Amino acid sequence: MKRKNPWTKNKKLVIPITTTLITAAILTYRISRMRNEPSPLPYSQRMFTEFPRPFMSRTRLHMMLQPVAGQRLLEIGPGTGYYSLDATAWISPGGTLDILDVEQRMLDHTIRKVHEFGLDNVFSTQGDAQELPYPANSFDAAFLVATLGEIPDQERVLKELHRVLKPNAHLVIGEGQPDPHMVGYQRLRRLVQDKGFTLEGKTGNFWGYFAKFKVL
Repeated sequence: MKRKNPWTKNKKLVIPITTTLITAAILTYRISRMRNEPSPLPYSQRMFTEFPRPFMSRTRLHMMLQPVAGQRLLEIGPGTGYYSLDATAWISPGGTLDILDVEQRMLDHTIRKVHEFGLDNVFSTQGDAQELPYPANSFDAAFLVATLGEIPDQERVLKELHRVLKPNAHLVIGEGQPDPHMVGYQRLRRLVQDKGFTLEGKTGNFWGYFAKFKVL
């Protein structure tokens, strides 16, 4: 009696498992490389900025930021304006929102949305967060969501934010999965240490969180 070849019997199982392991290895390598070589999200991948963010919702950002009418806010890395339009309402009437991004096309996209809604209190600047083009003590509050990990010198960004924020102003940083550049909460606390901020609160979990800091 002819014996069956074990490989023939199991190849339907082995091939998918092998493919899955190879794919996982490639993804792990790419994520590791992206975290070691931070870079901004290109405009060609802007669809990722529009995905729902249940753990980093606009409502949770508002709760942490606690903006009031008349404030001047700074948003770094607005993408296509996922939070920007709501932020303008939070500070109206009388408030202004400055948005800064290295990608001019991201800014243009957001400003088009702003104009479609008939808003006139949003001002865009193309620039590098590692060297913010604003005078000291310019803002009442600032926020950046899924942005810090894309910047090479994250400690320098935090120092710059401290410079442009007014005394007692608030900074809210949001990070979440599955962003390959995600900055974990414990790492964020180490980054912010000795930068002139004090932690005031956190909301969220492993999948996404907001952390709130106050300028000393």
